[in-house]
Amino acid sequence: MRLSDLEEYDRITIQCHDNPDADALASGYGLYCYFCSRDKDVHLVYSGRNKIQKSNLCLMVDKLKLPVEYVGCEDGPIRVEGLLITVDCQYGAGNVTGLAAENVAVIDHHQVEKMTTPLSIINPNLGSCSTLVWKLLTEEGFDIESDEMLGTALYYGLYTDTNQFSELYNPLDLDMREALRVDKSLITLFRNSNLSLRELEIAGIAMIRYSYNDDYEFAVIKAQPCDPNILGLISDFLLQVDAIKTCVVFNEIPDGYKFSVRSCIKEVNASELAAFLAQDMGSGGGHYEKAGGFISLWRYEEKFPTLHTEAYFNNRMAEYFDSYDLIYARDYEAETGDMKLYHKRNIPVGYVKGDRVVPAGTPVTVRTLEGDIDMTVDEELYFIIGIKGEVYAERHSQFEQDYRILDDQYRHDRKLEYVPTIKNRSDGSTLVLTDHAGICIPAADVTVYARELEKGVKVFTARDRERYMLGQPGDYLAVRRDDLHDVYVVEKEIFEKSYVPLGAEELLAKAQEDVL
Repeated sequence: MRLSDLEEYDRITIQCHDNPDADALASGYGLYCYFCSRDKDVHLVYSGRNKIQKSNLCLMVDKLKLPVEYVGCEDGPIRVEGLLITVDCQYGAGNVTGLAAENVAVIDHHQVEKMTTPLSIINPNLGSCSTLVWKLLTEEGFDIESDEMLGTALYYGLYTDTNQFSELYNPLDLDMREALRVDKSLITLFRNSNLSLRELEIAGIAMIRYSYNDDYEFAVIKAQPCDPNILGLISDFLLQVDAIKTCVVFNEIPDGYKFSVRSCIKEVNASELAAFLAQDMGSGGGHYEKAGGFISLWRYEEKFPTLHTEAYFNNRMAEYFDSYDLIYARDYEAETGDMKLYHKRNIPVGYVKGDRVVPAGTPVTVRTLEGDIDMTVDEELYFIIGIKGEVYAERHSQFEQDYRILDDQYRHDRKLEYVPTIKNRSDGSTLVLTDHAGICIPAADVTVYARELEKGVKVFTARDRERYMLGQPGDYLAVRRDDLHDVYVVEKEIFEKSYVPLGAEELLAKAQEDVL
């Protein structure tokens, strides 16, 4: 569905969820601006028991002149003519008062809670509904850049829904943040009006009611209902305690649980931990040190009908630490006896020599679906684009050893969920990495020992001692035959496409070589 598909309706009502937050107001306003530009009769509304009272939201409505209206339903459901669009929520869900309408559309970024109508766009992988609306507006060619008030609203919606950008993990969220024209003085005003005396009290009470796991040095706190940013404030404070290395702070909201995750050790990626906590029940992600997420209430109750949420978070945190072994490749002595030998197949992959895209010495961010990679380009740097669009860096000497360059131009034969880009952090320009890629194939003599993982593993490779490669059961642990300290993880699907076991005669020859 596209926004243009909804233009057949002349009367359009856009409804935010009850007690709307900044993201609901911003994404609703984005839709309001679009349909006004199409000469529709548009109304932006919200309902519920309470009118907007939070000081930052009142300022947002006032300073950005948001045309949002409160509609009370004390006398029964209000009927709307034409089309009703629920934004940042789903029609019939528990966090939005039902308005009577014959034609309904849903635009949301939460997990699916209700059987949706055909007119639905739901993307739970995004950090905010503002991002989803920005994407839809961009697809229609709507001029967002010239409207600073709209840009400021969408920016603030993303800012608040991702805990002050600490829980950004989808590349589209990052793209929107960098594309918008924003009044930074208003953002500062909104941000500094975000904490009430009541929320200060909530933070103080929460911090004296923590639970602590001495074995894994993590803390869990349940806070009273509050703005999601307060969860981040509590989490940041917890990590200043010397005994706490990771923590999760959560609270209940009408449709589920919001939580904030922090880590100050390289062995725990907060973004990955957040996704682990929300697995199959919501969404989670962010940065290496700061992340957060959401768990759907009905999905949680369906899966854990009798388990108290504090017990869930404590149990799940312990399960996370129990789920992985740690490998530090530089000190690792690989036991190859239970591993098989494989050849790397000559499957074409993409490559980009860094200094042919931007000058050597340029700080860049390579943006992929797996996350951002920050580095400085030099003459030795190559980017490899794998068969699923994954990107990793190689030094020139290793690239020459591992790959052979072909004359063909790079083409990916299927649409990637997100095409990797490279952002020049000096001038702000962004280039599509695949537009500058050539083709290379693995050298014929690349041979590895490998075994399928039965337990998760985190590998700090010889090339990167600060961030690990994550392997899940079913993935493969690989060790180069000519360098037993070159240890890495290969995803199951990629491994099965990229590696082939050696035949019996080859195995015998390799074994004899090893003996000699």
